[in-house]
Amino acid sequence: MKRICSMFAISAFALASLPSGAIGQQKSLKDQIVGSWTLVSWEQTLKDGSKNHRFGSSPKGINTFDADGNFSLIIMRPDLPKIAAGDPEKPTTDEAQAITKGAIAYYGTYTVNEADKTINLKLTGTTLVNQMGMDQKRVVTSISGNEMKYRNPTSVTSGAQIEVAWKRSK
Repeated sequence: MKRICSMFAISAFALASLPSGAIGQQKSLKDQIVGSWTLVSWEQTLKDGSKNHRFGSSPKGINTFDADGNFSLIIMRPDLPKIAAGDPEKPTTDEAQAITKGAIAYYGTYTVNEADKTINLKLTGTTLVNQMGMDQKRVVTSISGNEMKYRNPTSVTSGAQIEVAWKRSK
């Protein structure tokens, strides 16, 4: 019993010695998002409530954020067609249309608003040039060590919202 009381006293002293606020302190949102994330799901809800899974039921993708404020994103369908000619400059009309509908990539810089849990993207380049100059805000709806979910309230399709889920890459 004496040993247990001694251990308790040592633990209490150690906790009391920590700097103020160290207990229960959480990383900032920016610190939490830094790294590489693998796509789990992508779902768009249109104005009429219908759902769109543009990249299929098992989409592929990666989203990276570095500590210096740079990001990149690539999302695609796993069933994109091969280009019959074997030359990326010579797809058939159907191949080009399927690839355009089934893939997106963009990159640029980002800032984080800790108060409203948003990631604000400034695109430097994109495969969908209609996005250039648009306010690109992602509202983080949940984040843990290995999972992040965010909503895109400002998709190119007016009135549509996109929910995206990611898992941290290993």
